[in-house]
Amino acid sequence: MRCSMDTRRDIDTPLEQQAKGNWKQFKGKVKEAWGSLTDDDLDRLEGRRDQLEGHIQEKTGEAREDVRRRLDRISTDTRYSW
Repeated sequence: MRCSMDTRRDIDTPLEQQAKGNWKQFKGKVKEAWGSLTDDDLDRLEGRRDQLEGHIQEKTGEAREDVRRRLDRISTDTRYSW
């Protein structure tokens, strides 16, 4: 007899909850800094810093180094780590 157990977890660990909270804070601050970005833009690029920098640069015309510095500041403020 085979026992079929669902190994999928529906509950996040405290570390996962913190990471999700940090991402939400980071995303909100990025949207404040660059109002033209959408939730879809940010969710699609989550965790891919280089692509996010390029997307912001493309949308705003801002220098990539300036984008990088602002993202660094926001990341530090929200404790979001890449």
